[in-house]
Parts: sequence; structure tokens; C-alpha cells
Amino acid sequence: MEYVRLGKTGLKVSRLCLGCMSFGKPGWSVHPWVLDRDQSMPFFKRAQESGINFLDTADFYSQGVSEEITGEAVRTYFRRDETVVATKLGLPMGEGPNLAGLSRKHIVEAVDASLKRLGLDHIDLLYIHRLDPNTEMEEIVMGLDHVVRQGKVTYLGASSMWTWQFAKMRALQKQNGLAEFVAMQNFYNLAYREEEREMNPYCASEGVGLVPWSPIARGFLAGNRPKDGKATERAKTDKMALGYFGSRQDYAILEKVKRAATKFGVSSAQIAYAWVLSKPSVTAPIVGTTKIEQLNEAIAALDVDLDARTIKSLEAPYSARDVMGHE
Repeated sequence: MEYVRLGKTGLKVSRLCLGCMSFGKPGWSVHPWVLDRDQSMPFFKRAQESGINFLDTADFYSQGVSEEITGEAVRTYFRRDETVVATKLGLPMGEGPNLAGLSRKHIVEAVDASLKRLGLDHIDLLYIHRLDPNTEMEEIVMGLDHVVRQGKVTYLGASSMWTWQFAKMRALQKQNGLAEFVAMQNFYNLAYREEEREMNPYCASEGVGLVPWSPIARGFLAGNRPKDGKATERAKTDKMALGYFGSRQDYAILEKVKRAATKFGVSSAQIAYAWVLSKPSVTAPIVGTTKIEQLNEAIAALDVDLDARTIKSLEAPYSARDVMGHE
């Protein structure tokens, strides 16, 4: 396993990040296909054996159960001082008016709740899951700085938003001597490349690490929803993926991925991962799996070296599309 710096920090993370949304409470209303605790543990064991030291969860995932499982897995399989645990806050954790968003109150209370569920004394990387339009940016960055100064959080990150919003918040952090965002978890894959216009170049110029979510387009680029075939159970029930992918352009890209997979003698998923990994601005794509063989595919993708001609062919069908993933 290769380890790289997260942006311009001194923190070293593996080139793959294990996404933990798949681990939690089966029947969760958002994603009913998630795995329970016993089903989840082998994934953490395999990740540790492969050298993955970067884990990504969120309080929202299965309403906290994912954090509980992730924390137990860290204590069971990983050395805490070698492991980077990331979690997120901001999405609804209940019906109450203060159980979501990025108010200073919710940031402080959500961090305490996450630490309790994780069973850890600090969070290595805390992301804001999405930007809260109902809280002033000044309050958001002050609240985040507060939990860093308390020693409960080590690094800060953000997830999908407009580049101007991210740049404005980072400017506020710099101007006021506050802890800065060092990572951006954005939506980026062969079928969705709008981040190449502004966010990716901005992060590269500022030394912000890119940790893309959905690097294989929620399984679409792995072939989980073939045009003339049977979709997987997850593909059938993933409302987000159904709304994002399935256009003529998407299937043209998928066809290019399949051809490249045949050429290299690997799976379509490995080609999709290898393409994201080929981008110099990317630190570590997030790998979400529900089958061990899917995790093994992602790990093996680290050895797939795409040549310039193949990359050009894979990118050829793409044209601009609506911005997605900010909601």
C-alpha cells in the first residue's frame, strides 16, 4: 500500500479510503441494503490486512450505527496511532430543529455524540457533510475551530459545494487565524467530471487533499445497471444513483470502460478506480463495498496503470452536465 500526504498536511493516508456507509443497520430507510455489525467486520479486517489506514463514516449513516461499528473495528483490527478516522456532521439526526445543520451548538454536540459512538478520544478528520444555508459561514468556521482547539478534532474537511463557497470559508479561516479545511470530499468519477472546472484546480493550487466520493458512480461504472440486463439489488434501490446516471452519455462512457477492462484484463470497476487514481490532484478515492470481492477489486486497481491513450479514450464521450451532489 502506498501512503501519501493529505493535501499539504503532514498526515499520511493510504491511497484508498474505506467508506463505511455500507456498514450499519439493515433496513435503514435511506439505504436498506446496508450490512449489520457481523457482516461488516470482515471488510475492516481485509482493509487492515491490505494496508488501508483511512476510514470514512458519518453520524448520519444508519443514524449513528455506522460510527459504532467503525469504532469497534478500529479497536479490534487497527493500531489507533496509525489509523485516520474521518466522520461527518450536518445532516439530520432527528426531527428536532437543532438536530441538523452547522450551528455552533450542533457542531459541539454532534462531535461529542460521534466521539461517544466511536469510542475514541478524538476525530482525526471531521467533514461538514454539506453546507448549511441557514447558518452564517462565520459561525460555521468558528464552531469548527472551537472543537479543534478543544482537542476533539485534529483536521477539518468539507464535502460537495460550490467552489466559491469553499474558497470563501477558507478565506475566513485564514483571515481569522482559525483551523483551515485541509480536505475536500467531492463527487468525482468518469461519468461526473464537473469538479474539473473549478473545485479540483482550486484544491490543487491551495494544497487541499481531494477525497472523492462515488469514484465508480455508485456502482454504475462497475456495471451494476447494464442497459440490457438485470440490475443489482443495490442499484434497484439506490434512488440517488437512479437520479444521477442512466443517460445515453453515461452508457457510452460505460462502454468505453468495459472495452478498457477487456484490454487490461481487469474488471470495469478497476478501470473506473484506476482513472480516478491517475489524477494527480486526488489523494484517496472512497471505496464503498457490500461484498469482499468488491473491496479486493478496489485494492487491485492500485496496480492498474492506465496509459495516456486509454485515458483519452475513456474521457472522450463526456460532455458538460448539470452540477450534482450538493444537496
